[in-house]
Amino acid sequence: QVQLVESGGGLVQPGGSLRLSCAASESSFSSHTMGWYRQAPGKQRNLVARININGATTVADSVKGRFTISRDNAKNTMYLQMDSLKPEDTAVYYCNKVLIPWPWGQGTQVTVSS
Repeated sequence: QVQLVESGGGLVQPGGSLRLSCAASESSFSSHTMGWYRQAPGKQRNLVARININGATTVADSVKGRFTISRDNAKNTMYLQMDSLKPEDTAVYYCNKVLIPWPWGQGTQVTVSS
């Protein structure tokens, strides 16, 4: 059973930064395009950033210029650097494969509030 463990969330003021981490127990991590998703209360879970096996990245327009996705395949770990955070970034953040997701982890709560 693959396990995904997200960490690094917390409460931050608008304009602040956080760095999320995603640790995967699956050794095939490096063979998959991975993504960071977020789900705000009462809303669907949406993909906000993705990174392919070669390191090419795509981010949603809503976070472009503020969020940076990266991965360390040797550690089966992915990161999301979030800068210039806004209240609308408040959500639970999850990581997973972009295609045919593994079982979802617990996510990590990010709250942006003054």
